[in-house]
Amino acid sequence: MSKSVWIVDFGSQYTQLITRRSREVGFSSEIITFETLKKRFDRNERPKALVLSGGPQSIFKDPRDYGFIFEGSTPILGICYGMQIIGQVLGGKVEKGTTGEYGLSEIQFEKSANSYGLKNIFTSWMSHFDHLSEVPENFKVMLKSENGFIAGISHDSKPIWGLQFHPEVEHTEQGREILKTFFSKVAKLETDWGSDQMLDEALSVIQKENAGQILCAFSGGVDSLVAASLCEKINQENLHCFFVDHGLLRPQDIHHIHVLQENTKLNIQIVDAKEQFFSKLKGVDEPEAKRKIIGHEFISVFEQKVHEYENNHGIKFTHLLQGTLYPDVIESVSPHGEEGISSTIKSHHNVGGLPERMKLKLLEPLRYLFKDEVRNLGEKLGLEKPWVHRHPFPGPGIGVRVLGELTPKRVLQVGQSDQILFEELHKNNLYQETWQALTVLIPVKTVGVKGDERAYEEVICLRMVNSSDGMTATFSPMPHKFLSTVSRRITNEVEGITRVVYDVTDKPPGTIEWE
Repeated sequence: MSKSVWIVDFGSQYTQLITRRSREVGFSSEIITFETLKKRFDRNERPKALVLSGGPQSIFKDPRDYGFIFEGSTPILGICYGMQIIGQVLGGKVEKGTTGEYGLSEIQFEKSANSYGLKNIFTSWMSHFDHLSEVPENFKVMLKSENGFIAGISHDSKPIWGLQFHPEVEHTEQGREILKTFFSKVAKLETDWGSDQMLDEALSVIQKENAGQILCAFSGGVDSLVAASLCEKINQENLHCFFVDHGLLRPQDIHHIHVLQENTKLNIQIVDAKEQFFSKLKGVDEPEAKRKIIGHEFISVFEQKVHEYENNHGIKFTHLLQGTLYPDVIESVSPHGEEGISSTIKSHHNVGGLPERMKLKLLEPLRYLFKDEVRNLGEKLGLEKPWVHRHPFPGPGIGVRVLGELTPKRVLQVGQSDQILFEELHKNNLYQETWQALTVLIPVKTVGVKGDERAYEEVICLRMVNSSDGMTATFSPMPHKFLSTVSRRITNEVEGITRVVYDVTDKPPGTIEWE
């Protein structure tokens, strides 16, 4: 389903944010490559508005022909590199920079250029080296930076804007308002995106597939829960949700599945595969090897279920329901060439990639939604708020939170530590103050004292981060009293732990998980 706003990705680290912000202010949008744009224009397809993103390359090294974009009357917004494209193609002058503008910069509307009710002077986020020095014919300078560079241009009669700064990032004051102004007042678009449209689109994906028997790799997290709940509205009798207990779960995860079994109409079956997983993981301590084993055993469990249902119940599965989100799709698209939309299940999902011999078609009703949109959709479906606002939990579970070999004892230590952490988060009303919380077992022994005796035991690390989508994250500045309480409880209640530390590393350079 084509969206109103097409965002052409030239490789900016902020392209996803343009899509997110456009939707937040009510306009449907999608990210496409330049090659896709050319194909659509060749088929005489046009968006209601076109956004040209930023990018890391220099306009002087770009051999592509952009002239076709400006034929016709499509509203166009160029951001950073996109503004330089507008300037270069339409006859202005772009100069190689001698000094760049990076980070925060104060910019100001030129006299009589602001008739939109926006603030005249505001802080923006810059990230560029080359810059537009002369505007094309029939354009005027709309904004200038504190360094005197052109920061924004507008066409005298056509709905074309160029912005040298990034309105999509949080650092830019009134960034959402600027985008909304362009779409509503310059491009003259009507809002067309919200929870109703998200629901209709997701349901239409399922309806178009006309699926038969559906296998759902169910984790109980927001993505799989919302995907299954959507499918249940259309194909309840033929939806089979399998939750694999691989022994690498926390007490709260099993409890959550029992709650969903009792309080939803979903057909959720728990598959006990603990012995199978632990036997394969015995003696393995290399992180990637552990991940591959866990992924392989997931495949094995689902193959067994497919054969069991076909042989014993006469049920032949036709589709695999998967909670793929838009960031997963975007990551598999090159900004410099053709789409390479992957049909392989990502390693962070419950299944590591089902074999072709199983001949299951993918059913992905959430593939054009972001995580926050999925949460909103879950609430629209009437799901309990705590269910759709649960912290993320990786498919390999505690398997990536025990450094070294996975044993039942070590998994139990992390599970108990996590339970204490989450009990205290809820008790202190801090659960929603952090996006993801976890504990990690560090197999390093340190000297401690328990009672009147010397102890020589291992370390638990607390990890709490704030993020919107997991692509970047900052550590959560939690209250010292809370951290002290969690530390005291873990060292008192979890056998074999003498010391608790707190990870204050952002992503990047660190990752959220430790393995």
